[in-house]
Amino acid sequence: MTTTKALLQPLQLGDITLKNRITMAAMTRNRTEDTYPTELMKKYYVQRAQGGAGLIVSEGILVSHQGAEWSNAPVMADEKHVAGWRVITDAVHQAGSYIYVQLGHVGRLAHPEARQQKLSGLPVYGPSAIAARGGKFRELPGVPGYVTPVAIEDPWVLINQFKQAITKAKAAGFDGVEIHGAYGHLIPQFLDSTSNNRTDQWGGSVENRTRFALEIVKAAIKVFGKNVGLKLSPAGGQNDVGMPLQETLETFSYLVSEADKLGVAYIALVRYTGPVEIDGVDRATPHDVIESYVPFIKRAKVILNGAISLEEGESLVASGKVDAISIGLHFIAHPDLARRFEREIELDRTPDFERIFPKVGEDLSLGYTDYVAVVA
Repeated sequence: MTTTKALLQPLQLGDITLKNRITMAAMTRNRTEDTYPTELMKKYYVQRAQGGAGLIVSEGILVSHQGAEWSNAPVMADEKHVAGWRVITDAVHQAGSYIYVQLGHVGRLAHPEARQQKLSGLPVYGPSAIAARGGKFRELPGVPGYVTPVAIEDPWVLINQFKQAITKAKAAGFDGVEIHGAYGHLIPQFLDSTSNNRTDQWGGSVENRTRFALEIVKAAIKVFGKNVGLKLSPAGGQNDVGMPLQETLETFSYLVSEADKLGVAYIALVRYTGPVEIDGVDRATPHDVIESYVPFIKRAKVILNGAISLEEGESLVASGKVDAISIGLHFIAHPDLARRFEREIELDRTPDFERIFPKVGEDLSLGYTDYVAVVA
């Protein structure tokens, strides 16, 4: 079928060619069994591969056992993790799509009483001993809040956790890796002067605060070559990070420029979608991420994320402002989202928000694999 729609044109991304420019964003879905992938998870990913997604980015996978707020989040730490994800990546490839792994570390957003954190035998780490405000953990009673982290003495310890997970992800058959540098997780904690008050080579200047992210990107390129992405949310706010506008612009323009020079396949930018209030204070930094950062990206592809409709995405790609779009929530209720766009069938479902994260004892397929495709 020949089409002139911009979103349906192929896209060279690193060493692979995507069949279209509609990518599925990483989304936490909490369906693992004790951090290991399952057959149900394979079905979920295959449904969306069969539905025409040009690229699927896995749910956020932690690089080590951490006490995250998601009790059933996946981890990439041992050979059983590798084998389980290999089943999924093979199935996605057979269904006609590509799949990147998203790897991240929650840093100070972990909790010492969470089961996985206890199993790790490690404290909750952050760049500095500065606690994030807020914090609710689904496996802990009440609202315990975030704790003051232990300032990591040597950040190379954490970078090495990323290196090990990246190597395992390659063995698991992923086509590339997206480094999670968004939503107030560990990388933004190093980037942000409100969570990083270090006075060594990892803090202070823009160059020092971006060093942690760039060293992880370098490690990823050594394993995956060109097939590396970096996801960033410069408008901030989530999980109590966010700097004044000028500092934000200086930090992220330098970071995207340096990552681009290293040869990443893409930079995924999460745009400003509204205020993020924490303890009565809006932590977001409103600004146009396309206008602010795309001029600093010379070689990498630009993928935009953040409440984007297919119609808006078509306009943005057709105008050359971005190369592709990343969609999250709509892919939950519409596994055939890309095929619907191709056939001009509207997105007519709303995700069941009560079941995005399953309740204890609930049928895990509900709100997950029970959305039936209407376009083959």
